[in-house]
Amino acid sequence: MPHTWRVHLSRRNIFLFIASLVALTLVAGAASLPSLERHYFRQQAQQDTAPLKLAAESLRAAISRYAPLPALIAERAILVDLLARPDDGALLETVNEDLRQTATAVRASDVFVMDITGRTLAAATYREPGSYVGRNFNYRAYFGQALNGDLSSFQIYGTTTGEQGYFYAAPIEDGTRIVGVLAVKFNIDAFESVWRGADSDFIVSDRNDFILMSSRPDWHFRAMRPLSDATRQVIAQNLQYPIDRIDLLPITARDLGDMAQHVEVASDTSESFVKSSLRLAEYDWTMSSLSPTTPATLNALRTLLLIELTALLMIAGLMAYLFKQGRDAEKLVREQKAKRVLEEAVADRTADLRKALADLERTQLDLIQAGKLSGLGQMSAALSHEFNQPLAAVKTYADNARAFLQRQNVAEADGNLENISKMVDRMASISTHLRNFARRPQQPTGPLVLNAVVQDAISVLDVRLAAGGGRIVYTPPEGDIWVTGGHVRLQQVIVNLINNALDAMEDQAAPVVEVTVVGHKVTVRDTGAGIDEEVSGQMFDPFFTTKSPGKGLGLGLSISYNIVNDFGGSLIASNHPDGGAVFSVVLQPTAPREVAAQ
Repeated sequence: MPHTWRVHLSRRNIFLFIASLVALTLVAGAASLPSLERHYFRQQAQQDTAPLKLAAESLRAAISRYAPLPALIAERAILVDLLARPDDGALLETVNEDLRQTATAVRASDVFVMDITGRTLAAATYREPGSYVGRNFNYRAYFGQALNGDLSSFQIYGTTTGEQGYFYAAPIEDGTRIVGVLAVKFNIDAFESVWRGADSDFIVSDRNDFILMSSRPDWHFRAMRPLSDATRQVIAQNLQYPIDRIDLLPITARDLGDMAQHVEVASDTSESFVKSSLRLAEYDWTMSSLSPTTPATLNALRTLLLIELTALLMIAGLMAYLFKQGRDAEKLVREQKAKRVLEEAVADRTADLRKALADLERTQLDLIQAGKLSGLGQMSAALSHEFNQPLAAVKTYADNARAFLQRQNVAEADGNLENISKMVDRMASISTHLRNFARRPQQPTGPLVLNAVVQDAISVLDVRLAAGGGRIVYTPPEGDIWVTGGHVRLQQVIVNLINNALDAMEDQAAPVVEVTVVGHKVTVRDTGAGIDEEVSGQMFDPFFTTKSPGKGLGLGLSISYNIVNDFGGSLIASNHPDGGAVFSVVLQPTAPREVAAQ
């Protein structure tokens, strides 16, 4: 009887010991959950950095696309005439309609002309209710900057139209005098509609943490912290935002690291997010990505559950060991072996999961890297070199001319001035080709001169050829060859094909591209590796590319293929018998006409 009592007492102690371990494990797990959540919050913030950068670059590119428009439109002589004769009804009607067509072509919300007092004389929306015509905007920052001769931009809430907009403005000059201001406004609601399809919410805020743009309409024009009276006064004076709609967004934040926070928004229902931020210094904005914390919390719970299960498994093994310690050594050896096998299986499974996670992260980074627009930097560097060289020469000739004039040597000074004029002509030629290449077509299709389009395309590529070496062999045909198409779009196709040919020969010291026009067909040939049979059936598919990440999205050939099809032609790819690839654009011939404007 005493022996039986001692056995039961021993088992009771073991149960108490095991129960204590289980309770301690559960308490420790619950205490470590906040730390695990913060770890996964930081990990989620790091994963959100790449999509945030991509969204920011897309926003920058969309806004910058409109930057050169005011200066180009302001060059129109008819605007100077209107500012000189604002009471000319017929002229005003012509300018209004011209601005309306311009706004439609460039997809702007409005294009309007102001005199030097800030009064709007003409606008693209002259037919619509709430048009800017007759309104005075001399209090706007963009107007004052443009009147001083600067290209300016200013984000604003449209107090007239009730829509968000972004403005660019440029001075209208009559000789050396500034006689008015031309402003272009475009709607930024499109960004928000695109963001609403993303996994995360996006917001753009200014230096006062005031939300300018958001994928959440209920967050529009709300402040993430209280605004001072001085800040409200500045906003009211500039009419930059709707002062009567400014409301505080109840938000609390805890830092997770550099430009990352865990935030909670208490609106109708409390929401929790991981916030990753990126400064847009050129606009004095901050763009943020807000991802729900639910996936990170679930990951923390899964990790904690795995740890708890592992701990409980170890406790179960210990309990089994304590209860079976009296058994024979052979059975104990088998149990220890089984335990080691189980631990190795858990370790192998954990290692496999970590490797799979690492492979997934690398794949995600490769896909994101593939979406970057790397060509913009290369073109900017080439243009900088192409303009800086004649500018340096102009500076030298100007200094020499001044010195000769001081010595009364007029002939030498005149020679230097003539050289300056040649340098300016050279820069103007480069600018003209690039501007013509960027111009939108005014008509879809029509008769055009094929050899003229080819010549323009080659001129656009002069900058790349000058910067990276290589040359284009092209002998224009005798006489004009008329085909059906659009000048700018067909020019884009030929530029794409020549660019691809140069890319295919990037390992060659002096690549040569052969361009031939025979009848109504244009062929572009390179001496690269040619077209692999495995990819020949996919090369015109969207997003298919054989280039390394960061060097293309795989859209050039797809876009070119569709453009040529729109013209009723065909784009054919083949390998040349002597090596390299040949791309042929076959177009529909057409009868010439007096004017073929595309």
